[in-house]
Amino acid sequence: MAQSTVIQAPGLSTFLKSLKTTPVDPSVEHLISLLKRRQIRNSRPCAIATTALLLRVVGEFKGRDAAKLVERIRQVGRRLTSAQPREVVVGNIVRRVLGLVREVVDENADGQTPTGSEAPTPVPQHDSLHRPTLASSMSTFSPLKHAAAEPMHVGVYDGNMSDSGELSRRPPLLTSHTSYAPPSAGPLVNSLFGLFSQPIDTPSATSTPSGAQSPNGKTTFTQQNLERLGELSRGQTSLDLKGEVMEGIRELQDELETSDKQIAEVALEHIHANEIILTHTASTTVQKFLMYAARKRKFTVVHAETYPHDHTATHGVLLTGKKRESHADEDDEDDKWKPLTEAGIQVYVIPDSHVFAIMSRVNKVILATHTVLANGSLVAAAGAHMIAKAAKEHQTPVVVLSGVYKLSPVYPFDIDELIEHGDAGGVVPYEDGDFVDKVDVENPLYDYVPADLVDLYITNLGGHAPSYLYRIVADHYRSEDITL
Repeated sequence: MAQSTVIQAPGLSTFLKSLKTTPVDPSVEHLISLLKRRQIRNSRPCAIATTALLLRVVGEFKGRDAAKLVERIRQVGRRLTSAQPREVVVGNIVRRVLGLVREVVDENADGQTPTGSEAPTPVPQHDSLHRPTLASSMSTFSPLKHAAAEPMHVGVYDGNMSDSGELSRRPPLLTSHTSYAPPSAGPLVNSLFGLFSQPIDTPSATSTPSGAQSPNGKTTFTQQNLERLGELSRGQTSLDLKGEVMEGIRELQDELETSDKQIAEVALEHIHANEIILTHTASTTVQKFLMYAARKRKFTVVHAETYPHDHTATHGVLLTGKKRESHADEDDEDDKWKPLTEAGIQVYVIPDSHVFAIMSRVNKVILATHTVLANGSLVAAAGAHMIAKAAKEHQTPVVVLSGVYKLSPVYPFDIDELIEHGDAGGVVPYEDGDFVDKVDVENPLYDYVPADLVDLYITNLGGHAPSYLYRIVADHYRSEDITL
C-alpha cells in the first residue's frame, strides 16, 4: 500500500524550513509572495519570518563595511514593507536590525582609546543642582536628544554685554528660567529655553545639522550617516561586525518567543478576584495572560466573538484550546493551551452587538493589538474601537497587551492606509444580488483606536501610559532609520 503524502500549505512553517536550504535572494522573493498572498499574516508570524530572513541576510553578507551592510538590510526591508505595507511589524523588525548594526559600530568606536593629538573628553562633574544627561540609544540627530542638553547659564550674558549689542537678540526671560544652572565657561548649547536664543551667525556644535544635513534633506542625511558608519567600521580592525549583529538578531528572536510569557507574569497585578473581564478575538497574548491569572484568582470572562472575521478561531480557543484548525502547518505549541473553562473560569460568549449593554457590569477591558503607533494609538481587530468607546462611556479601564516589537515609530497621518478590508461577501452574501447592487458594503478587518481611549499598555517591559510610548520608541529605534 502506497503511503499517503501530506502536502503542507504555504505558510510560516514551510518558509522557515525552506530558509535553511534556500539562498537569500530566492528566500526574499518567497517571503514577498507569502506576504502579498496573505499566507503569512498577523504580527507575530510576520515578525518571526522577517527576523529569520534578516538573520540569513546578515549571515551571508561578505565584507566588514557597516555602511554596505546597512544598505543591504535597508534594501531588503523596503521590498518587504512595500509587499505588505499594513503589516507594520515587518518595518519594525527591519528598523531594529538596522539599529543593531549602528549600535555595534558606535559601541566599538566609544571603546577605542584616543590616539594622536586627540585628547579624551573630560567628564563634567555633576552637583546636586545640575541635571545629568540621560543615557539612551537615541541618535545624535534625534530631537529628543537635544531635550537633555545642558541649559544655558545666565553668566554668559554678563560679560561684554554693553559693547556687543547681544542683549537685543536675547530675551530677558531666559534669566529666570536658566538661573539654576552651574557656572560654565563652555560654548552655548541648546536647551528647551535656549533654542531661540542662539546667535544667528554662531551655530551651536550640538544643534541639529542645517541645510543639506537636515532630516528634510533625506538623501544627503542618509548618505552622510552611511559614510560615517563605513569610516568607523574600516577603522576597527578587530570588530566582528557580522558576528555581533547576528548575536543581536538571535536575542531579538528570543524576545519574540518570550514576550507573551513576560506579559503574562504581571497578570496577578492587574486581575483581581471576582472581577468581570471583557475581551475579544482569539489572541495568544490575552489567553496566556488570563490563564496565568486563573492559577490563583477566580474571575469571569466575557468574550466577544468578533464576527465575521475571527469568530471561528474564538470558538475553537474557548472550546478546545486550539486556535487555528485549518492551518496544519502552523500547528505548534503556541497555538494550543488549556481552555479557560478547564481552569475553573466562567466564560460567556456574546455577539459584538451586546457589548454596550453589558459594559456597565464589566470591571476591566483587556484588548490585543495588531500594531501600536508612536502617538499611543493602536490598530486592532475589528470591533476594538466600539469596545473601547463603550468602556469610555462607562468609565471602565481599558488595558492593551502588546509586545515591544509591535510598537512602531510610524505616526497615523493617514488612518485609512492602516486599515485592511476583507471580502464584503462575509457580511452580505453575494446571493442577495438585488440588495448588493443597491448598497456599498465595507468589511474592515481592523479598527483604529485613538490613544485617549486606552488607559494602560502592558508590554514585556512593564506597564506604560500611552503618553510614555514615545520614550520606548526613542530607546528602540534610531531617527535615521525611521524612513527606510
